[in-house]
Amino acid sequence: MSAKHFNHQIVQLPTAERVDGFYQTPDGRFPSVTTVVGWKKNQFFAEWRKNNPKEALRTRNRGTKLHSLIENYIKNNPEYKTNQDPYTLDLFYQIRQNVDRIDNIRAIEGFLWSKGLRIAGRVDCIAEYDGVPSVIDFKGSTKPKRKDDIDNYFLQATAYACMWEEQTGEKIPQIVILISCDDGTTQVFTEETKTYKKDLAVAIKEWRDEYEPKQCKQT
Repeated sequence: MSAKHFNHQIVQLPTAERVDGFYQTPDGRFPSVTTVVGWKKNQFFAEWRKNNPKEALRTRNRGTKLHSLIENYIKNNPEYKTNQDPYTLDLFYQIRQNVDRIDNIRAIEGFLWSKGLRIAGRVDCIAEYDGVPSVIDFKGSTKPKRKDDIDNYFLQATAYACMWEEQTGEKIPQIVILISCDDGTTQVFTEETKTYKKDLAVAIKEWRDEYEPKQCKQT
């Protein structure tokens, strides 16, 4: 199968550095999306990584390599397969037909923030998926995920959709989560952005109620 040529409609966005889970944006210093919407699960996974350092390193490397390969592929880089190990290539090939449903790409690893939500982060991809403007997230996994286990993925994507609309004026009605699993399974979760907006607001409030009082005490 020959490589697809992706159309790009890249929107030029500002850049920012992340330090200790926060981004310095033109509108202030905001916590990252992943820090805010996944803070409860982050506590669990921090303990898991501590108790399983080798597996934690393996899964982190898997995600980094797969994401980099997909990013180079959708950037139309002809060398996207160069120096890739067989394991990462297998994960890519099994998800490639779903990646090929992407087109008219607006952003790849684009920095976004919201003055209204007071959060910031880097989105994997904003593009059309089967013709629908979407926030698209690429994931690797040891085994298939249940929808109920990845609510933080949907909340992150919803946050990016909100931030994108705030910065560009374009509404993003769809969330797409693409997962390539070690067992050869590929999962595609497609949801409407509006489904998770209330849950996102709750997650942000819970994080602020938990952490902002602590930050005030430290200053």
